[in-house]
Amino acid sequence: MLKRLHWTILRALPVPFVAAFGTLMFLLLMQFLIRYLPELVGRGLPVWALLELVAYSLAYMVTLAVPMAWLIAMITAFGRLSESRAYLVVKSAGVSLFQLAWPTLLVGLLLVGALGYFNNVMLPEANYRMAGLWRDIRLSRPGFELEPGVFYTGLDGYAIRANAIPPDSNGLLYGVTVFDGTDASRRAVLVAERARLATAYGGQRLEMTMEDGELHRRENRRRDTERYEHLAFRQHRLGFDISDLTFERSDSLSGMRTDRTMRTSDMIALVDSMDLHIASRLADLRATLTRPPPDEQPQAGRIMTTSATGASTEDTSDSADSTAAADATLIGAHRPLLDSLTASEREAVYDRAVQRARSLYAEANTTANAVRWDQQRADRYRVEIYKKNSIALACLVFVLIGVPLGLAVARGGVGLIATLAVVVFLFYWITLVQGEKLADRGMIPPWLGMWAANVIVGLLGLWLARREARDPATRDPIRRLAGLFQRKR
Repeated sequence: MLKRLHWTILRALPVPFVAAFGTLMFLLLMQFLIRYLPELVGRGLPVWALLELVAYSLAYMVTLAVPMAWLIAMITAFGRLSESRAYLVVKSAGVSLFQLAWPTLLVGLLLVGALGYFNNVMLPEANYRMAGLWRDIRLSRPGFELEPGVFYTGLDGYAIRANAIPPDSNGLLYGVTVFDGTDASRRAVLVAERARLATAYGGQRLEMTMEDGELHRRENRRRDTERYEHLAFRQHRLGFDISDLTFERSDSLSGMRTDRTMRTSDMIALVDSMDLHIASRLADLRATLTRPPPDEQPQAGRIMTTSATGASTEDTSDSADSTAAADATLIGAHRPLLDSLTASEREAVYDRAVQRARSLYAEANTTANAVRWDQQRADRYRVEIYKKNSIALACLVFVLIGVPLGLAVARGGVGLIATLAVVVFLFYWITLVQGEKLADRGMIPPWLGMWAANVIVGLLGLWLARREARDPATRDPIRRLAGLFQRKR
């Protein structure tokens, strides 16, 4: 009977998993299209480039959809098991919760391995290729490169600046300034309250329609004469030839990779090399601070040295003993040695000590800043490494919390199942994102920021499983919520 229940549970998992996965992928894809499609359509881009961009964007959607779909499948499958009273029968027969749910743990481990490989190998490559495709699109279409308050100089002879660019304005710009330097003898500056960009002739030409503006032009006809024009206009149209900026796909395997586009194995090797570099810097600084000061030119004059027995000797020659005595004062000699020097000699020793202290301080400060910067870079890579593995391990953690939640919401309906899954996943994702931000800022260690979500959700799942393994309390808040849904139905 137990084996039959195992097969029943495993057969009940694929249908809700596929349905939830498809629904989530559709919602995430619609979100992507709503955000970027208005910027992509109507700019003369080939259809295959748009399809390729959508295909690459599906990679990060899979990373989000798989754990949540698995959680929904777990709650649904065990909810049906509890609804059929089969769980009460096997529990009364002495079967523990672990004996009932261990096949789902194995499936969760398989999902952890598959999603871990996807996150560590395939996702970075998809992100890298998508970044390269976005770069090619922006280089070929000037509208993508316009940023508020920044001059765009990608068009020969022109510099364009806009104070504000609404996100969904369809090419509308506010506070536009255009420098026209195509003709060296007739340079012009155009200022308008607003302008609109549009492509023409199949994307070979970019037209800017400026409204309510002014034109300032200085014309040098001769060497000794100059003409200045000032015109106000209601509407002025500029045309830019962008036939040379047609879309071309560059080599997607060339370029610099970041933490989001680098494989985990490469990031681990990079972090190890950065740690060695940091250790080398610290060792060099430690050696610099502990070694004696370098020999300098001996000072002329009368320097008194104190022997170990307290007797004093005099050396009036410019020998190395005077330098040794002065250097000894810099590395911790007794104060009576300074008292034996003249005022000018004592001042010279103080000056050398101050110069050496300033030099060591500057070197230590420079090394500390460099080490701090290298440590922050290494921590960002560690955060990304832990994040990829943490999301993959969520498939196993969600088994711990999905089993007791499913057994507690018998006959709760699709609405309650979706509500619980969304609440759990939102809590997990918010904890993960906040941990990533805190770790990037150096406020907490990277491992703590990335594994805290799994630890919290896992401990909550173990507590719920322990309660479910015992005699469940009648006042369980989850069961009360399920009863509320049943009464409403």
